[in-house]
Amino acid sequence: MEDNLYNQLSRRESQIIDIVLELGEATAVDVRQRLPDAPSNSSVRNLLKLMEEKGHLTHRVKKGTFYYKSAIEPEQARRSALRHVLKIFFGNSIPQVISALLHERNLSKEEIAELERLIDQARQDET
Repeated sequence: MEDNLYNQLSRRESQIIDIVLELGEATAVDVRQRLPDAPSNSSVRNLLKLMEEKGHLTHRVKKGTFYYKSAIEPEQARRSALRHVLKIFFGNSIPQVISALLHERNLSKEEIAELERLIDQARQDET
């Protein structure tokens, strides 16, 4: 699976992969219940089948029910989604992303210490 998953997906496919990743595994009913302006049951099933054919999903069958799972690891999907958001909304500026996150909520002392540790590690990795 390529690194740019979210660049390959339509809006509806992105919504579906988000649901599947959030749940870990999802049936067509699970997906349809969580989709905004959900299409018919058969349309959801067709979308899931198409996404599987494209290599974005896999499935297993239990008692006649299809359970869909992301074909890529959640960490890969997170990185792909983050790269997409970074590019589209922040002009690839990591400081702008960090600034937006810092303004989103107050950080605990532990979170600030972890950020400092990560920055120190990034400095060491540069040298």
